[in-house]
Amino acid sequence: MAQNWEIENFLEIRNGRLHIDGIDAVELARKYGTPLFVYSEPRIRHNIARLKQVGDNVGSGFKLCYAAKAMSTLGVLRAVRDAGCDLEVNSGGELWKAFKAGFRGDQLNFNGLSKEVWEIELAIENDVYAIQVDSLYELSLIEETAKRLGKKANVSLRLVPGIESATHSGLQTAMLTSKFGMMPGEAFGAFAKYKDSAHLNLCGVHLHVGSQNPSPAVYTQAFSEMFGALLRIFRETGIRLQHINLGGGFPVNYLRDRSQAYDFPAEKREMFAADFEPAEAMKFAWAEVRKKAEAENVVDLLEGITLLLEPGRSIIADAAICLTTVRNHKQRPVSNGQRTIKNGQRTMDNGQWTTDVEQRTIDNDRSEKEKLSTVHYQLSTETDSSTDHWLLTDAGFNILLSMETYKWYYHLISAERAGEPHETPYKLAGPLCDGGDVYFDIEGEGRLPDHRLLPENVEPGEILAMLNCGAYSLAQASQYNGRFLPPVVLTKADGTTELIRRRDTFEDLIANDL
Repeated sequence: MAQNWEIENFLEIRNGRLHIDGIDAVELARKYGTPLFVYSEPRIRHNIARLKQVGDNVGSGFKLCYAAKAMSTLGVLRAVRDAGCDLEVNSGGELWKAFKAGFRGDQLNFNGLSKEVWEIELAIENDVYAIQVDSLYELSLIEETAKRLGKKANVSLRLVPGIESATHSGLQTAMLTSKFGMMPGEAFGAFAKYKDSAHLNLCGVHLHVGSQNPSPAVYTQAFSEMFGALLRIFRETGIRLQHINLGGGFPVNYLRDRSQAYDFPAEKREMFAADFEPAEAMKFAWAEVRKKAEAENVVDLLEGITLLLEPGRSIIADAAICLTTVRNHKQRPVSNGQRTIKNGQRTMDNGQWTTDVEQRTIDNDRSEKEKLSTVHYQLSTETDSSTDHWLLTDAGFNILLSMETYKWYYHLISAERAGEPHETPYKLAGPLCDGGDVYFDIEGEGRLPDHRLLPENVEPGEILAMLNCGAYSLAQASQYNGRFLPPVVLTKADGTTELIRRRDTFEDLIANDL
């Protein structure tokens, strides 16, 4: 019987073990050691092809740019390039890496809030598609730099119109309280002021509504806002913008396996389980905006643009797994309590561990489950209900930072016993000398499951796999505690693998020390 987390021809159970693109994940872990990130080139291509369907649903040009900040190892960037996708970068370093990976300037959007002059120079000298301008000061700096270089810079102004999405607060990027972009009024004034500049090509406007957006409605709102800006700019300055950039933010379903879905408060569950087709969302958004264009008799203005999207998570997150080994285990007494969710709100009730497996069985009767869903699990006959069983792995927040900073959820399975029932609760933690390096919410606010469900009798040496962790994991990694950054393997459609990042060595720990 297939597990809910399985994806046909990608993540599958064969002979009881996890396979990725037909390759035994346990054998990869034994060959390269753990922790180990495994990225799937076929899945990257699949995700890019899915997003490219947006171009079939809008009546304008379309440009898809992968957000390199999600994961910018050169092997991944080359896979993105080979799939026919352009790139969005956020620093001079990412810009340099893009060139090393074989991208041309006209394939690149350059974002960022605190650009240094050398970064602006690098972008201008290589004729990037657009420099996304974050402030009026930055616009003047770009003009000054372009003038000194004797060139004309392509620029797009980033607006922050105050659009809220029901995502994590740290992923909100279109709110007035966020650090990004300029006020719409500032941008309109800039278009009027710089429209005749000999060194600025004012070619677009940009907005980003955040990441992991659970509702497609924000894209209609964002597109409407940008069309309003397009129209006002045209009427006040005569400038016909070449593009509208709506950023990314399309969600990934982190709860494809629903076994622990009701361990989350309702709003977090909705966010982690968000799942809609970007092409359908943009089809509806385009239709709504086209109605406005028809009403204003400016359809040609709308159809003359190129629509840009800059997704990162929806291209790379579910394309990777992190393999980790259990290195230690221990037992601890548990508190005499049972945590429940009532109408999506967490409470603490006195009592013992429940053995009512029906309470955690996720079915289609969501309204009934909202009334009362326990977050404790059926215990084996060999498990002491007054004891927590801890597993200590070799994958900590030094390589999975979002699990600590955003309390992000990555579904965990046994790679060695993927086909066995995952019904035994364990407390999971990483290897770092830091009390926050745990796989649950250390602050006790219930933003992550207190326990993870794995097969019975997990012992040191067993290889586990975290799913959907391709985005903002290794990209944010550090050598905290003097730990080696892990290697990365890329799986191919023909069943072969390629090592695209080696594991750190002792020398890497001191490479920049003097």
